[in-house]
Amino acid sequence: MAFKFENLEVWKLALNISDDVNKIANHFPRHEMFQLSSQIRRAADSAVLNIAEGSQGQSDREFARFLSMSIRSSIEVVSCLYIAEKRGYLEDIKNSKIYLDLETVIKRTQALKNKLIPRRLIPILTICILLWSMVYGLWSNLL
Repeated sequence: MAFKFENLEVWKLALNISDDVNKIANHFPRHEMFQLSSQIRRAADSAVLNIAEGSQGQSDREFARFLSMSIRSSIEVVSCLYIAEKRGYLEDIKNSKIYLDLETVIKRTQALKNKLIPRRLIPILTICILLWSMVYGLWSNLL
């Protein structure tokens, strides 16, 4: 495969979700064509596209930023599903395949993002905790 994202399981899952969302949106009422139908489709497509865009030729930090946008777009799809349920277009979304797939893709995208974020903050936090404990120890001895 020519592109890095094509090997990512999270991208493949997001692509399938985008296709499923498109099929679901086709069944929304006609008056929702330029509102909810359009919004949910764009959000699902955005989740896939951000994974792809961020994966190619970017730093890990930049890729993690794109993964954050993908997660937000997936959450937007979930919210659109709730709106569709509230309006009577869908039923019991929490037990639907699309909901479970979205939950999975969000968790997997977050896990991938966590692998990319540098662990440089751990030594800094350790130093801060040590300094705090030293200051607190001195302060408590003075009281």
